[in-house]
Amino acid sequence: MRRTLFGKSPEHELPTAARASAREVLLFDVRDHETTNDATLAERRVSGWTFAPWLLLVGHLIITATLIFEGFASTQWLSIAKSIVPLGASLVLDVIAGLVMIGWRRMQMAPHTVTRLMCGYIGLTGVLWMASAGMRDFRLHDGGFALVAVISGFFIRSVVSIASPPLAIINALVAIAATAFFSPSGLITSLVDALAVVMVMYSVAVTQESVAAGRRRLTVEWQAKKALNFVDEFENSGRGWFWETDPLGTLSYVSQQLAEDFHCDPEALLGRQFTDLLSVVHASESAEERKTLGFHLSARFPFSDVVVLPASEEDVHWSLSGNPIFDERGRFLGFRGIGTDLTEQRKSEREISRLARFDSLTGLPNRAMMRQTLDEALRNAAHRQKGCALFMIDLDRFKNVNDTLGHPIGDALLRQVSERLKSVMGNHGQVGRLGGDEFQAVLPGTVDIGLLESLARTLIEQVSRPYQIEGHKVTIGASVGIAIGDPGRASADALVRNADLALYAAKAAGRGKHCFYEAAMHSEAAERQLLENDLRQAIERGELSVHYQPIVRAAGEEISGFEALCRWQHPTRGPISPAKFVPLAEEAGLIGKIGEWVLRTALEEAARWPNHVLVAVNLSPLQFNDPHVIDIVSKHLAETGVSPERLELEITEGVFLAEGDSTDETFARLKKVGVRLSLDDFGTGYSSLGYLKKAPFDKIKIDQSFVRGAASATNRNAAIIRAIVTLAETLGMDTCAEGVETHDDLQLIRELGVSMVQGFIFGKPSEASVARELANSVTVEAEGYACTREARHRLMRRAMTCIDGSMVEVKLRNISSMGAMVECNLPVAPGAELAIDIVGVGPVRGIVRWAQAGKFGVQFGQAFDLGRLAPKKEKRNEVQMLRPWYVQQQREAS
Repeated sequence: MRRTLFGKSPEHELPTAARASAREVLLFDVRDHETTNDATLAERRVSGWTFAPWLLLVGHLIITATLIFEGFASTQWLSIAKSIVPLGASLVLDVIAGLVMIGWRRMQMAPHTVTRLMCGYIGLTGVLWMASAGMRDFRLHDGGFALVAVISGFFIRSVVSIASPPLAIINALVAIAATAFFSPSGLITSLVDALAVVMVMYSVAVTQESVAAGRRRLTVEWQAKKALNFVDEFENSGRGWFWETDPLGTLSYVSQQLAEDFHCDPEALLGRQFTDLLSVVHASESAEERKTLGFHLSARFPFSDVVVLPASEEDVHWSLSGNPIFDERGRFLGFRGIGTDLTEQRKSEREISRLARFDSLTGLPNRAMMRQTLDEALRNAAHRQKGCALFMIDLDRFKNVNDTLGHPIGDALLRQVSERLKSVMGNHGQVGRLGGDEFQAVLPGTVDIGLLESLARTLIEQVSRPYQIEGHKVTIGASVGIAIGDPGRASADALVRNADLALYAAKAAGRGKHCFYEAAMHSEAAERQLLENDLRQAIERGELSVHYQPIVRAAGEEISGFEALCRWQHPTRGPISPAKFVPLAEEAGLIGKIGEWVLRTALEEAARWPNHVLVAVNLSPLQFNDPHVIDIVSKHLAETGVSPERLELEITEGVFLAEGDSTDETFARLKKVGVRLSLDDFGTGYSSLGYLKKAPFDKIKIDQSFVRGAASATNRNAAIIRAIVTLAETLGMDTCAEGVETHDDLQLIRELGVSMVQGFIFGKPSEASVARELANSVTVEAEGYACTREARHRLMRRAMTCIDGSMVEVKLRNISSMGAMVECNLPVAPGAELAIDIVGVGPVRGIVRWAQAGKFGVQFGQAFDLGRLAPKKEKRNEVQMLRPWYVQQQREAS
């Protein structure tokens, strides 16, 4: 860092010394200037010399004229002629120097360059004057013209160079040399030398003071400029503006931003009362703020952060701060302060407040707002003595959409779902989003069960309608849990807990359902949580196993393959049904881990079977939509050595509920691996023919609900199976009938052309050793009932009937929907019609089909609902119930 007039300071720092040293003063004009302040001061000093050459020119002309006049008077023309050349050169230099001083900025000359030129100019003109005087043939003691001319030139140049030490030094050196050359007197020489030294010292002193004054001036200007820059930057940033008033309260300074708020120029606001710019508001808070501002202005007290409204805009807020200004004598000069526009801040505060209460994605009330709404609804219910209902709504298969199509599609889906929920709920209640795919609805004063059921069904129906989002067809569902709070007794926490339990029950019932809260759900929820905890450790404990159920060709009864089925043997609970733990695994996020284990175990076992025997493994929608499912399948096929065409993956229609490119891509990649694909449980879901058109399935599995009892003439299952078989044959797919248990159903399945059969008639799911033995056998023999047998109620029920005009008590056993076996001591002939009144249930009519000693079989005239059967009552209650019926029967008999 080079030293400057302002010390060793960077350009952005203020000077630290007020007075320059002599060395700095002497070097100032002859060195390069680096800092802004040095350059500014140098430019100003050089600009002060603009008229110096012209002043020298005037002086030189006067002396030249005097010299010529004296020459004419003395008739010494030769001496004048000798002096003309240096005099003319001096005059030319004067003109050139004057032009340079006028145009040095346009010529882009640096101040130090101009200074050096001026030093050369002063020195050269001095030499020329000495030459001019020396060429005169005058004796100094005869008039001393040469000495007078030189000394007079010295004084003229001293006037010019008095503020520049370098110029003063050169001028002094010229004068000292001239007097030494021309002066005949030592006294004159001494005086001139002393005067030259004094002039140099004076020049240094004047320059030092000038530099100090320049420093102070530049410091003030630098500070003022910096402050002005701060003001401009602050005002241009839009964060605030400055204002100033005179003693009368009228504006004397107005920022541009303040003028823009009033849609005018700043000059139009000058002279107006500052308080006139504030509106008269009706809000008590704003009026109080304006009153406070008026008090401070009139009392001349400082104030800060006073919020007011301008008269120009309605939705604009200002924050004003100001301080009174007094002079050194204590006279009040007005107020000066700052104003800040709080409009955006107020909007941000409102937005923050809104976001704190509403969901940013859907615009629905969030969890906190819904809790507040529920609390208010319960308080209102206590006053009105009317209950309050709460809906807990959970979207089914929403996670599948997020995982396969991405979160942007999921967000768009949530927005559409929220619109449908608001449309369904209407004025009945308030819908809010709790987070994720969970919604809640508060229905104050609504406790009618019929209305709540209707709203729940409509809600599920509307949410389950397909969505079109960015070219994707998305289908989801909803489950609803409903809890009703009694007025004055229900708490918000208890109501939310009950609705949650009802929601869990709805999801356990198969999703897409609604359930009302029941007290027994508390124990069920606790039981479910314990079961989930046990399931997380079931694999490590070795509690899970894979059983294999044979799949047999319908025509020749050869083993085609086995379906791998997961079983859970709990150490204390015993066997846990897959219908219970598989949905639990899906909800708990365990289905991927369990499914991969089943796949690995099944392939390891299939490696021990003959190469023509297939193994079928179920693939849940969550597994199918896993981006790594292809890698997992390929990895286990390679490690176990099982050929891909021996693996059949059974997929349900759930994988199609979030249609998109990823689903089609997964199908294509699986077929590229070489595995077979089977559509499981066909007919129980949406059964869209579009699935069969798009997905490359090799087999369709007909659900057991169509197969069981298909041979009965009372249903249309056979027609449905025939249609499915025709469709599959047309598409080149195999068919497999699940749940075949009787020979009648097996015979029908064969007649309808079904390719394969799976069911208890050929074997229940068994352990790996049994499956290995069956796999190595040629055929398997069908075993089972000849026909479908209706479900029986095994408990004995007492009843009364009239036989040959006598009322007798009978006992009913093996009760089914079609009939029962009756124990009776009286003989009954086949074909007799009887009216039997079952205790606690009511009368049924039937016809006797067979009779033996002490018992007979009766066929009911209409299908009997076994759910009507209730536990036995006390004998006294039975007699009381039978007495009116017995009296009626006696009257009819008589």
